[in-house]
Amino acid sequence: MLYVLGVVLFALGIGISVALHEFGHLLTAKAFGMKVTRYFIGFGPKIWSFRRGETEYGLKIIPAGGFCDIVGMTALDEVAPEDAPRAFYRQKTWKRVIVLSAGSITHFLIGLLVVFVAAISLGLPNSDDQPIAGQIAQCAQATQDPVTGKYSDCTPSDPAPAKAAGMQVGDRVLSVAGRPISTYTDMVNITHDAKGPTPFVVERDGKQLTLTIDVVKVQRILDLTKPLGANDPTGSVGAIGMVRSNTVTYGPIAALGATGVFTGQMFEAVWEGLKALPTKIPALLTAIGGGQRDPNAPVSVVGASLIGGQAADLGAWWFFVILLANLNFFVGVFNLLPLLPLDGGHIAVNLYERVRDQVRKWRGKPAGAPVDYLKLLPLTYVLVLLGGAYTLLAITADIVNPIKL
Repeated sequence: MLYVLGVVLFALGIGISVALHEFGHLLTAKAFGMKVTRYFIGFGPKIWSFRRGETEYGLKIIPAGGFCDIVGMTALDEVAPEDAPRAFYRQKTWKRVIVLSAGSITHFLIGLLVVFVAAISLGLPNSDDQPIAGQIAQCAQATQDPVTGKYSDCTPSDPAPAKAAGMQVGDRVLSVAGRPISTYTDMVNITHDAKGPTPFVVERDGKQLTLTIDVVKVQRILDLTKPLGANDPTGSVGAIGMVRSNTVTYGPIAALGATGVFTGQMFEAVWEGLKALPTKIPALLTAIGGGQRDPNAPVSVVGASLIGGQAADLGAWWFFVILLANLNFFVGVFNLLPLLPLDGGHIAVNLYERVRDQVRKWRGKPAGAPVDYLKLLPLTYVLVLLGGAYTLLAITADIVNPIKL
């Protein structure tokens, strides 16, 4: 039930993002006095609509995007004489660029808001290995399977050192046995060498507490830097029965900085992912053919929704919202690529005209004619065909061999 709910909610989140993308175009166009005739979510036959002023708003049957009709998007469009002063192509270049960029800017704002809300509620990924308790185990499991890496089940005789000492979820460990630590790995390494009552200084609700934890010796895999195997050596190490938190929650002020840092990391990952898109085609073909699905391969909105459902089913709502934010950042950046029919392609054309006319002005020549979009149609068709084929590959892979968390 949670899986289905997660899929539906993620798909709804995508739909809202698309609607707000188009609303960004609508709002900025109207703010600059341009005439907007239609604002629709979806394509195909109309389901429902209403008119307010000069604009018709509505829904169409195929939920695969949306559109905002602005009069005179190019100089080739037919425009009624009374609407000519308000035509898009008659406006200053900076206004046109803002309107064209508004969709992507809206995605960026959605992503930032989602990340900020996650930072103060569900938490952001603990990517820098902060020593925060995410789970206090019922015991320090006595053994670990060298083949699977799984721990043995707790038994009544297995001690629970962290639980017995009063450690709580959210505690941040500051030092172990008098040695300051900055990462969870530091804590584990020091704990492995400890035995018996050991002081752990933790921060809880802004206050420092010293907990004396009776470290016990258990059997663990000694080298986790290589793939698991039957011959992996195990040995006796110290353990307390605490699991690191996957997320870090921030206060409203600290969340501002954390949101900025994490958003920067996501933008970097999005850019690297965009550059790698062409190299991921073989991985998609392999997945469609029944091979192992590469978790780093691209996913469509279908695949993203299925992953969102899995996250909900696992209770990992922080991952759900971060995935939604990441999708918004990806769409926002992708849409700004200088390729038609993307908004970035239209921005490139408008900026080219502005630079060209400025150069002509310096040379004492009149402004040039508007770019003939008809001459760009062959390239546009090629890009649409390639983009459509890539999307179809991703959707097919997501259906026949979806990524599993």
